[in-house]
Formats: sequence, structure tokens, C-alpha cells
Amino acid sequence: MATVGTERGARRRRGTGARALVAALLAAGLAAGCTTSDGPRDDGRGSPSESPTRPGGQAGPPVLTVKIDNAPAARPQTGVDAADVVYAEQVEGGSSRLIAVYATELPESVGPVRSARESDLELLRQFDRPVLAYSGAQSKLMPLIERAPLEAVTPESEPDAYTRGAGRSAPHNLYLRPERLMDDPPGEAALTTGFRFGRPPADGEPRNELTVRYPAARFTFTWSGARDRWLVSMDGAPALTTEGERLAPATVVVQYVTVRRSGFRDFLGNNTPYTETVGSGKATVLRGGRAYEANWKRPAAEDGTSFSTDSGEAVNFARGQVWVVYAKTP
Repeated sequence: MATVGTERGARRRRGTGARALVAALLAAGLAAGCTTSDGPRDDGRGSPSESPTRPGGQAGPPVLTVKIDNAPAARPQTGVDAADVVYAEQVEGGSSRLIAVYATELPESVGPVRSARESDLELLRQFDRPVLAYSGAQSKLMPLIERAPLEAVTPESEPDAYTRGAGRSAPHNLYLRPERLMDDPPGEAALTTGFRFGRPPADGEPRNELTVRYPAARFTFTWSGARDRWLVSMDGAPALTTEGERLAPATVVVQYVTVRRSGFRDFLGNNTPYTETVGSGKATVLRGGRAYEANWKRPAAEDGTSFSTDSGEAVNFARGQVWVVYAKTP
């Protein structure tokens, strides 16, 4: 069995705006203990001192995370196939959005980029001060983002890193250019997710297809023996890259979690669901044309998520892209 953790050399480049943003974030974190805000109180996700570190206690270059639109008008998305991990979550109105995590490869373009949500902050605490690229957020949420141990990159803070694509109308046409933020990918060691890669458990049921349904969206994963991958469909249609290739992760995790109401609403008055990714529960892991029932555990926000069988054996993933789809616990 192998655990993610092979250190690679990496360099990052930041513009003047990003350096100023880092200073502002640090100042906001220091001020958080002695000031109040009209927005939600700090629930602990904004404590920079609790960020994870690499093996040996040394922080390294951070991952790039991008909040990606998943409305039908946003498809096909760009750069999703290059992500190491793709998280799918429910948002307002029962629809879905994606968070793509980049550590071993930086695509030329990623998007369409959309807005951040409260539960994103808890999810991203497992990484060491990740870069979060997003298009914006509600004003009430901004104090939490400012206190969170991450580097926020928006079109306002780094305008040169974003571009508007032709052929689509806003808000489905905003794209990030990662090379304008980083010279090189940070390397596999930045993936402090807790995922383990190696041989599968001894058991597992043959499975050709699995569908996860949200109130207004659905994901279907169909096994392709020819490609040795799970082919992704969204809302009944094949999920493609902009080059026309099928999105096809090596491992799919359907993680059953608590999805509750948050203190936020969209402009239509729909409540924003909060997806709880800290705790424990059940999961189904798809790899190699088989389904493995697993237990997941993430003791604290700064921890990664482990998956094991009822007997305590680690449920290893197949090498390649991992999709994690958060589904409401039945």
C-alpha cells in the first residue's frame, strides 16, 4: 500500500496583488480575536494555526483549488480532466457544483469559475493554505473567507489570472489561467486528503453503474473495461471535456454525509445547503468495475478523510483521478 506523500520540488509565483492579499488575510486572522462582524461568527474554520503540514512538519507549496460551475449552460467544462481530485456537492435549488484540486498538473485553463460556499471552507481545511480560485461570494460570507487559512484569488484580487470566454454569456464564461498564479504544480505531497492508493480489498461486488441524485441534478458513473475507468454522465448526458473526450476517473467515492440548512440564501431566497465533511459515516467506493462498501472518518477539519472496511482494512483507491460525490445520508 502507498500513501500520498512523495515530495516534489515546486515554485510558486505571485503578483503584487496576491502578496498584498496574503498580508490582508494574516491581518484579518490576527484581528479576528478582538473584533466582531455583522456576518456569521467564526466557528473555528478560520484559525490559521491549525492548518495541516507535510510529513516532517514542513509546509510546502499549496494545491490549487477551483470552484467550478456545473449548470448545463457551463458544460463542457475546461480543465476538469487534469484535476487530481474532483469534489461534487449540492448547492441551492438542488443543483450541483464542483471543486477541482490540482497538485500534479496545471492545465492551461480551468472553468467556468463560480462563487464559493460556506461548506467549502471546512472541506479545504485539510490542505495547507490552499489557493482557492472563485468568482465571488455573498458579503456575509466574506469575513469567514478572510479568516480561513487559505489564499483567496478572485477576479478582483488577480484580474490578470482570469479571462472571459467567447461564445457563452455571463456568469458561465469566466476562466482561470493557472500559469498566471503558479510556475509549477506543487506536487503530490500537497494532496493531504488522507486517500490511500494500492491494491483493493479482497471483497467487493461487481458493479457496472451507480447514480447519485440531488433534487435537481444527478451523476451517473458507468464502468468501461476498455478504458479501465468510470465514465461520467451528468443529468443523463455524457460529461465531456472541451476536446470532446469523456470525463473518466479511476476511482469514484460516494460519501454519505449530513447535508443541512445553512445561514445563507441565494438571491431567489433558496437556502444554501451546508455539506458536513467532518465526522464519520458510510461510503461506496467504485474502482475496477467493483463496488466496495466503506466507512469514512475525518476527526477534525484539518485532517484528511480515511476509508476502511468494517474489519478495519484500508480501502485503497486506484491510481488516477478521484471523484468524491457528497450524497445526503439516507
